[in-house]
Amino acid sequence: MIAWPHARRAPSAIAVERGDPSVLEAVARPEVHLAIWNRRLPIALAWLPQLDWRKIDDLDFATTLAMLEADVAEGLAEAGYPAGARADALAGEIVGHARRFGAIQKIDALAIRLEVIETDACRKFHADHVIARLLTTLVGSGTQWVHVEAGPDTPIRQMRTADVAIFKGRLATDALAILHRSPPIGDTGETRLLLAIDPAPAPGLPA
Repeated sequence: MIAWPHARRAPSAIAVERGDPSVLEAVARPEVHLAIWNRRLPIALAWLPQLDWRKIDDLDFATTLAMLEADVAEGLAEAGYPAGARADALAGEIVGHARRFGAIQKIDALAIRLEVIETDACRKFHADHVIARLLTTLVGSGTQWVHVEAGPDTPIRQMRTADVAIFKGRLATDALAILHRSPPIGDTGETRLLLAIDPAPAPGLPA
């Protein structure tokens, strides 16, 4: 039995997905609470699963579109990711998603996290305290999601590795429609590499 957060449901809210990045723009429509771009991991990132995660640190920083390339490159180097063409490919992946998210949300300031996850992080279904959040799992199992109106016997939906989604958050609507969680992996030995992009909080406000 899934315990939902107390919230009013958006009666006409929908989720959309297809194999074209333009589908992410649909989240700007009032009735769309989740947009998913179905895709495969780029060949240039095929090396990611072979990384020694013990040598990789998480990234968590705020940046602007003007400083995006420089900040991402610096962050990847400091976190222990390989240099050269592999670093360029991973940086290009992050920058591309960040620029697309910024354009869709019409924002210039972004908060970027690239996390190595080996536990049951965010194991409960929830909606984030943001206007919107972009999520893509570059290594491992993708994010799970459900409609608020789903019954206890409704199958849980799951993004594939490399799928890109924009979820509406609590600051976008007072009527929650889609909830999500990290897949439970604590007993499996699996490692996930998750990229999350949010609008950066305004100065003086909590993150």
